Amino acid sequence: MSEKELNANASSGNYNAESIQVLEGLEAVRKRPSMYIGDIGERGLHHLVYEVVDNSIDEALAGFCSNISVFINEDNSITVTDDGRGIPTGMHEKEHRSALEVVLTILHAGGKFNKGSYKVSGGLHGVGVSCVNALSVYLRAEIHREGKIFVQEYSKGKPTTEVTVVGDATDTGTTITFKPDPEIFTLTTVYNYDILAARLRELAFLNKKVRLSITDKRYKASDDEEDTPKEKKQVFYSEEGLKEFVAYLDGNRTHLTESPIYLETDKTGIPIEIAMQYNTEYSENVHSYVNNINTIEGGTHLTGFRGGLTSTLKNYADKQGLLKNVKVEISPDDFREGLTAVISVKVAEPQFEGQTKTKLGNAEVRSAVSKAVSEALENYLEENPKEARKIVDKVILAAQARQAARKAREMVQRKSGMSGVGMPDKLADCSDRDPAKCELFIVEGDSAGGTAKEGRNRQYQAILPLRGKILNVEKAMEHRVFDSDTIRNIYTALGVTVGTEEDSKALNLSKLRYHKIIIMADADVDGAHITTLILTFFFRYMIDLIKNGYVYCATPPLYKVEKKSQKEPKPHYCWSDDEKDRIVEELGGINNVRIQRYKGLGEMSQDQLADTTMDPQHRILRKVYIENAAEADRIFSMLMGDDVPPRREFIEQHAKYANIDA
Repeated sequence: MSEKELNANASSGNYNAESIQVLEGLEAVRKRPSMYIGDIGERGLHHLVYEVVDNSIDEALAGFCSNISVFINEDNSITVTDDGRGIPTGMHEKEHRSALEVVLTILHAGGKFNKGSYKVSGGLHGVGVSCVNALSVYLRAEIHREGKIFVQEYSKGKPTTEVTVVGDATDTGTTITFKPDPEIFTLTTVYNYDILAARLRELAFLNKKVRLSITDKRYKASDDEEDTPKEKKQVFYSEEGLKEFVAYLDGNRTHLTESPIYLETDKTGIPIEIAMQYNTEYSENVHSYVNNINTIEGGTHLTGFRGGLTSTLKNYADKQGLLKNVKVEISPDDFREGLTAVISVKVAEPQFEGQTKTKLGNAEVRSAVSKAVSEALENYLEENPKEARKIVDKVILAAQARQAARKAREMVQRKSGMSGVGMPDKLADCSDRDPAKCELFIVEGDSAGGTAKEGRNRQYQAILPLRGKILNVEKAMEHRVFDSDTIRNIYTALGVTVGTEEDSKALNLSKLRYHKIIIMADADVDGAHITTLILTFFFRYMIDLIKNGYVYCATPPLYKVEKKSQKEPKPHYCWSDDEKDRIVEELGGINNVRIQRYKGLGEMSQDQLADTTMDPQHRILRKVYIENAAEADRIFSMLMGDDVPPRREFIEQHAKYANIDA
């Protein structure tokens, strides 16, 4: 029975044995790809690369691989090669076909299920490479093993050739080349070099003495007259692992201690590696990993780290009499202000909460990490009394600042919990009260705010204009953040309450009034700065909004192009120079058109703003998500901190329309 017939049968109300559809092999992956890789957008596209690289990393963890290379080919296919043992190619006794074909075509098949092959592993519970195969229009596996080169090719998860010996090999390793299926990845099949490079850099820090490289073969030198390809390449290698990782993350901050506090140990069979360093800033930046997986929701390893850190520091301060004249109560939060830390544990049988592996649940890991942190920190504090005093003084300062922030935060809580009473004067609210249907546009300035109010759909779109630029929270103490009228207005408009005894920045999203929070700023350098300020605030103080997918950036057009000869010209809106040039050519050239470059939202009429930037039928919204939490932390610190040279270098590399003063 065909799928069309099955649907007809179901719609008629007949539910019988013929209604049950069995998906064989990798059909389930192609039918519901988001269940296996998260989504079919840019994140899912890049996740395919991570799954192949994870297999190579597993070989490195087992001690058989030291070099992993990723190539973005000119046609946007990907090649990943390693010098591991090579996927076995012999006949599988149960399946009666090559073990290579079994690994690439059967879910939950692989060496990581046999603890004699891999003690720990990452990836999606063994479905990784087979998922990549299922979602690729073409995949080629080349195995160097047992003195021979074996090759097999696939399409959409099915082999198109047999495993064939094509030559002799003097080395061992696996090379996987795949091209994502555009029928699955309908939004884009173009890989972002920077996203992949950030993940490989992270893996290099997490797996010291493993060399990872990325080469972009699409890159062409702009100054090459013959336009011949010139490869763009980076190599990542870390000799000291997490110690270098923390130094990298904290590179734009002022340190309290000369070098990171570092430990590497094994507690009850659990390898633990931790590095941490205090700085003069006011945010906590702790990143946790299990088997190289970034556990952005934390878990028992993070709980153990925090518990060990707090108890050990407090015991030391009490023992040395450093807190006897302190009149404020010190909370666990205070011990982590200005702390950058990376925690990496390797767990043989990890228990993750949720399908996306963002929270570790193994109870035994908590006590192991807590004990390891306590022992290492005790030794460090005793051996480095000057640094210990600096850390304790930082904790005391944090406690005093927290007490000053409490009143301001309580005012935010009272206002935001009043269900519409006491809303900000500037807020033009919508009439619908279902948060899932409602949108809040945070707009730069009263002028653009007024235009947005006129052009909005009052049923479900609310407008909150900001007066001036929002406070740079990266360089502000917490009490200054909550004292800011602009920031209080954002909290109040959203309706969220903030702060618990355990976490002063925790959000209660149960009363969130909008499930789309859209930053709408001018399409220029100043607008980009305002957007970055707001995103910095969300990242440092309201990160749960980002994690839950509530934050977006509007994309106003850069140009309006009209044909001169028409009496009532229908304008064309363009979001890039390339699009503008294409439209100009289609309309007969530069002499036949009028071009307006929008410098701000205030230059648009209410109808133009509504049609191009606010109407769900025509607008372009960019959803804000965290691809790599550690890299996001570093970039926000670099962009919004005090260190100018790295910020200037970043802007010169990434900004298209920036005039940078000397």
